[in-house]
Amino acid sequence: MTDAAKEQRRWRNLLGMVKRPKPVVGATPADVVHRENKWSLLRYRARPEGVAYATPVLLVPSLINRHYVLDLQPGRSIAEALVARGHDVFIIDWGTPGPEDRLLSFDTITDTYLGRAIRVAAQHGARAKAHVLGYCLGGTLAVVHAAVRPAHVATLTALAAPVAFHDDGMLSLWTRSKGFDLGAMIDATGNVPWQLMQAAFQMLRPTLPLSKAAHVVDRAWDDEFLDGFFALEAWGNDNVSFPGEAYRRYIEGLYRADGLMRETFTLSGEPVLLRNITCPTLAVTFAHDSIVPEESAAPLIARIGSTDKERVHLPGGHVGAVISRKALATLWPTISAWWAAHDADAAAPVVVAEAAALEKPKAKRARGRHA
Repeated sequence: MTDAAKEQRRWRNLLGMVKRPKPVVGATPADVVHRENKWSLLRYRARPEGVAYATPVLLVPSLINRHYVLDLQPGRSIAEALVARGHDVFIIDWGTPGPEDRLLSFDTITDTYLGRAIRVAAQHGARAKAHVLGYCLGGTLAVVHAAVRPAHVATLTALAAPVAFHDDGMLSLWTRSKGFDLGAMIDATGNVPWQLMQAAFQMLRPTLPLSKAAHVVDRAWDDEFLDGFFALEAWGNDNVSFPGEAYRRYIEGLYRADGLMRETFTLSGEPVLLRNITCPTLAVTFAHDSIVPEESAAPLIARIGSTDKERVHLPGGHVGAVISRKALATLWPTISAWWAAHDADAAAPVVVAEAAALEKPKAKRARGRHA
C-alpha cells in the first residue's frame, strides 16, 4: 500500500471510529458443561478430525478478568489455536459476583470451585487427569490447588503467575503500605469494585492511555490492527469485582504475609507447601511484565518438588506477550508441544523440539533439576 493510500485510509478510519462495529470476542464455539453459583465451565467444541490427545486442557483465567482474553477474536484466539492442534480444551468463566458473594472465601474458590472444574475436565480424558494452565491470578489459584490437591493434575503451567509477593513492584508496595486500609475498603464496598482495581493497574503505567491514542493514530490505516486493538480494549474494560472476603485473604495471606514463600498459607486448613508439587511444571515469565514482575513469578520453579520442571523467560508484557500473533506462532505451539510430550507419561522429563522457536537473544531458559 502506498503512503498516499495509507493516509487516505487513516483519515477514513479515524473519522468513522464512532460508527465502527463492536469487535467480535469469545467466538470459538463452546458448550457449558458445568455451572455453579456465578461461574461456569466451558468446553470448546473439537475440530472436525476429533481430539488428538488423551489428556484434556483446563485454562484458568484470573478472577478479575473475563475469560475471553484467551479467546479474543477469530484468528487471534488461544482457545481456537489449541483446538486446531487437537487439544480437548476447557476454560473457567468466573462470571460476575453479586452483593451476596461478598462472603465467598478464597478456599471455596480455590478448593471447591477450581477443584470441581479440574475433576469435570479430567473425567473427559483417559487418565482422569487434566493439564492445568493458570494465567496471572488464575495461575496462583492453580499453584495453591496443585500443592494440596494433586490427584487430578497431570501437569501444571503457570503463565505470568505470582507466587512471591514481596517484590519491588508497585502493587506489592502499595498493598503492603500502612495507607492501604484493607478492612475499611471491604467493609465499605462488600465486593472490591472493579473500577478500583482497574485504577490500580493503570497506576502502574499512567501514560498508557496517551501512548495507546498515539499508536491508534499512527496505525489507523491498518484495519486488522484496529480490529485487534478494539477487541483488546473491549476486554480490558470488561472487568469484574473481587469477592470481599476472598480479596481480604488474598491480600493478607499472600501480599502481606508472603505466605507461599514463608509456608504459612493454607487451603481449607491444610498447609500449602510448594515442595509438594511433583507433577511436571512449566512456568512462563515475561521481562517487561509490570503486573507480575519476573521476581514474583520465577521462584515457583526453584521451590517445587518436581524434577520435571522448566521455565521460559521471554520479552514482552503481561498481556501482549500472551495474546499477540507472535505468541500464537511461538509460545502457544511450545506449550502445546509440552503438553503433547507429557500426554502418555506424566513422569518422564522431555525436551520440547518446538521450544527452539523461542530461543531469542533476550530469552533464557531453566530446565530440569537445575531450574
